Amino acid sequence: MKPFTEFHSRVPDLDTSDRHLPICADVLYPWSVAGTLDSKLNPLLRRSRVIRTRDLARLGLPRTALEMPLADGRISRLSHGVYAVAGHDVSEHHSLAQAAVRVPHGVVCLLSALVFHELTTQSPHEVWLAIDRKSRSPAQGYPPLHVVRFGGEALKAGTALHQVDGVSVRVTTPAKTVADCFKYRNKIGIPVAVEALRDGWARRRFTMDELWAMARVCRMENVLRPYVESIA
Repeated sequence: MKPFTEFHSRVPDLDTSDRHLPICADVLYPWSVAGTLDSKLNPLLRRSRVIRTRDLARLGLPRTALEMPLADGRISRLSHGVYAVAGHDVSEHHSLAQAAVRVPHGVVCLLSALVFHELTTQSPHEVWLAIDRKSRSPAQGYPPLHVVRFGGEALKAGTALHQVDGVSVRVTTPAKTVADCFKYRNKIGIPVAVEALRDGWARRRFTMDELWAMARVCRMENVLRPYVESIA
């Protein structure tokens, strides 16, 4: 058996004049690790309103790095792997940012896009999100999602990135949103689609060329034509 003095020599000398100073080295080291984690995590918390566990991997941090911020209230859990950062002002479209964090490949569409572009009086309680027909359905969480399957060019055309509460959110353009509303008129109702068309045109949110281009993508030229003629 090794003598006690050999083990004792491994423990660093500590100034024990302060009675509040711990003298056990194996207690001090975890504090040091926590401080290192915080020094890497704090910049992310300062610049982001919503974070994901995948954001930690980019910083070389383990998921356990979120345990202390959760405990002290700096972040709160929204859904699996998604957390809100305390102390940030959020916009009226914060739910879109949360949805984009949950489903990065999704596109805000239909009723939620109408609200974003201020082309409706509707107030959906779900975020309407388009995803590819072959994509896996998102897990349940917050905010609630109304998932619509788009295919091919219909998912890629007529979208634009917007910054919402520090998160990149892809939203269908006003012209694409109107075309989508006529395509999915059985889901949202023809009065909503007509309202969006009239408001968008009156407020110059799109040109006729833009609208017809998106109508071709959605194969809605014949459906849209009489409504366009009534406002032109």
